[in-house]
Amino acid sequence: MRRRSCFVFLFCGIFLPGILGFPQTNTSIDCDSLLPNYEAEPQTSAPPYIIAVSFDNFEPGNEIQVTLEALKDAGFKGFNLQAREIDGDVPVGTFKITDPNTKGLECHNMTNSAVSHANSDVKQKVTTTWIAPRDVQELQFIATVVQDLDKFWVGIQSKNLTPMRSESVNGTGKSKRKVCFE
Repeated sequence: MRRRSCFVFLFCGIFLPGILGFPQTNTSIDCDSLLPNYEAEPQTSAPPYIIAVSFDNFEPGNEIQVTLEALKDAGFKGFNLQAREIDGDVPVGTFKITDPNTKGLECHNMTNSAVSHANSDVKQKVTTTWIAPRDVQELQFIATVVQDLDKFWVGIQSKNLTPMRSESVNGTGKSKRKVCFE
């Protein structure tokens, strides 16, 4: 009898939420399309979120702090954040995971080429660090943000970041003098 009770408990815990239509908390977002893995349509209104970056320019190896933040009290449960070259559709660079509410994703066989939510807790702000790769052009950060299962925004963009070339680089990888190339 005890074995049967355990089975019923497990069955209810695993299958009942799906049968009753309770939302799944493990929402994933596609690396390419940036669309969540469910059938709702993206919002067309202005997103209540911004992507802020610590620098406008970068060199290979530079670390840029990137913050995804809710405006007012919008909050969000899920997100996918990537750096992409302007008009590009593939993530570039890698992320250092520094916020416990975030986790790295592997897109196009590159570990931590995108960053996403680690849980479905409501967040007001997440911060991560992006490491600039070699040989990339002007880029921007792009995100999908999921407020709840009915409301999400696709294609939220940061300002553009421009690559720089250094004439002199100190031991920390940060340049002493920067010259822009176009």
